[in-house]
Amino acid sequence: MVKHFIEIEHYSIEKLQLLLAMAAELKDLYRSGGRDTPLAGKTMVMVFEKPSSRTRISFQVGMAQLGGTAIYLRPEDIGGLGKREPISDLTRVLNGYVDVIVARTFQHESVLELAQYATVPVINALTDRAHPCQAMADLLTIREHFGRLDGIKLAYIGDGNNVARSLAFAGKKLGLHFVIASPKGYELNGDIMEKLQDLGPGTVTCVHDPQKAVRQADVIYTDTWISMGQEDEKEKRIQDFQGFQVNRELLQATGRHTKVMHCLPAYRGLEISEDVIESPQSVVFEQAENRLHFQRALLKYLVGQD
Repeated sequence: MVKHFIEIEHYSIEKLQLLLAMAAELKDLYRSGGRDTPLAGKTMVMVFEKPSSRTRISFQVGMAQLGGTAIYLRPEDIGGLGKREPISDLTRVLNGYVDVIVARTFQHESVLELAQYATVPVINALTDRAHPCQAMADLLTIREHFGRLDGIKLAYIGDGNNVARSLAFAGKKLGLHFVIASPKGYELNGDIMEKLQDLGPGTVTCVHDPQKAVRQADVIYTDTWISMGQEDEKEKRIQDFQGFQVNRELLQATGRHTKVMHCLPAYRGLEISEDVIESPQSVVFEQAENRLHFQRALLKYLVGQD
């Protein structure tokens, strides 16, 4: 069977641990000047409905460092995913050209359809439901700072969005205590909570009070309140999320020397204050770098170990 990376919930605890170990090993290798090029002669295509900076650059650099070639398809190149031609047709054409498909789409169903017809690995680089590469890079960052994942408390402040969902699944499988504080109406939905129940040794808790969520937290995490495609809801969301900013007051409420994370882009002064994102406790740019290190390992695992 073709190996894909669509959602963290479909990967075993052992496979997730293996990917983190591979990411750490390759990071050390490349930082020490070493090289590993198992994907020489391989080609990756990136099918993106949404523009990006970190996602596109980290995948392109990772593929190049592994010896492969990356091709970027803009929305206008394909006439809109599933619009000019069916996704099934595009996928079967790509099967004959490339060795891996990286997709960044609005609808999760689009990536699922790509995977359904693909005879090469498909990687979810972001959908409205999941952002698994981001979550795994985040866990790599946490493990680097604390030396472990088991028992770490991660307080997520904000919308129960795609990043929050993927972090919840990753944390549950790998032993974190994940607490998410969201305004009413923006929580992780009940279906997600039900799926999480028996997935691993971690815990997932939903609350509506940020101060309660961050008590004794090792990590505070936040994301934009207004994701791409939600611009029409901007004013309402800003109003609904009042009191959910990650700022100095919230940071001090942890009672610990807590690390601060944000998956970027950050809207400084909204979900996070300027002084906190620029503080010594912020590891925001380390986690951005770790997108490269995790995705490089993922590409090697999916494409280079046939």
